[in-house]
Amino acid sequence: MKKTALYDEHIALGGKIVDFGGWALPVQYSGILAEHMAVRQAAGLFDVSHMGEIMIEGQEAEAFIQHLVTNNLAGAEDGRIIYSPMCYENGTVVDDVLIYRYNGQKYLMVVNAANTDKDWQWLQDKKDDFKKDDFTIGLKNISDQICQLALQGPLSAQILAKVSDVPVSELRFYHFYPQAQVCGETVLVSRSGYTGEDGFEIYADAEAAVSIWRGLLAAGADEGILPCGLGARDTLRFEAALPLYGHEISAEILPLEAGLGKFVDLNKADFIGKEALHAAKTAGIMRKLVGLEIIGRGVAREQYEVQKDGKTIGFVTSGSYAPSSQKNLAMALLNIDYAKEGQTVDVIIRGNAVAAVIIPRPFHEKKYKK
Repeated sequence: MKKTALYDEHIALGGKIVDFGGWALPVQYSGILAEHMAVRQAAGLFDVSHMGEIMIEGQEAEAFIQHLVTNNLAGAEDGRIIYSPMCYENGTVVDDVLIYRYNGQKYLMVVNAANTDKDWQWLQDKKDDFKKDDFTIGLKNISDQICQLALQGPLSAQILAKVSDVPVSELRFYHFYPQAQVCGETVLVSRSGYTGEDGFEIYADAEAAVSIWRGLLAAGADEGILPCGLGARDTLRFEAALPLYGHEISAEILPLEAGLGKFVDLNKADFIGKEALHAAKTAGIMRKLVGLEIIGRGVAREQYEVQKDGKTIGFVTSGSYAPSSQKNLAMALLNIDYAKEGQTVDVIIRGNAVAAVIIPRPFHEKKYKK
């Protein structure tokens, strides 16, 4: 398994290491519930250095990215982050990515860890297809050189301000400082996250990971910061109903079906998948992502079948006990004819039909600082 620069720190803190897509990462330290609630009430620190980072630079960088993604970068100012699906020609999803705009000729694309190699090859292939006479684009996969830490929770700005030389409280949601000092190290600081809470990401050279990790944990000791593993990261994103690749979006699911239509701009110039997505929207999507509250006993897990009156109408994409509401909840992709709030359905759990009701998403009110 691959190890991040913080592997020894995780072991020293008692992290329970698991194989996550070929990476040795902690699923928990003190416990998923405690770590989850620390992020909801105070702050948690995650090692997400397994994520992929690809630099895209050159005269045609913006036009190239516009061709790749469904969202529209036009008009975005320097220091802005844009979220977008990146689709195949048939409209299903290669990956969902974050695009950091330094300027019109320099961008950082952050991709999901399990998709890094696939996305890197996709960008290289599409670069060849995109070539023009005055073509100028440079691609560089810097994933192995970068550590990424995620500081999340309502007290995250207060903690980060203690060890940063930039006014982090003034940083807007989905914006970033391209250069700052955190714990004495040169970093990129952004304000976004994957928990539904206020939070920040710190990108730095891998060699700086230990210094920053220890510095942030020390700075947040009085606020109750906890190191957090992948278990809490998943329950937090689940409560906020944020998509996870391979679950709510995939090579078999359209972003329109997953409720990501606001990130698909069918009015912009041609992009990969536009024709298929336009056709799907015109014809009317046949499936819709919904929230479920399990009324009976059991936890709905991914790929569990959902039925209505004995008829299969879809499947669970993610399911979990939700610590904030203390309920068993799920997200499911259902036939559009049955995807109505208040509708009762059955989830097939270990061969048993367990009652559930369709409820609104997200399950937790997002508390971003906009």
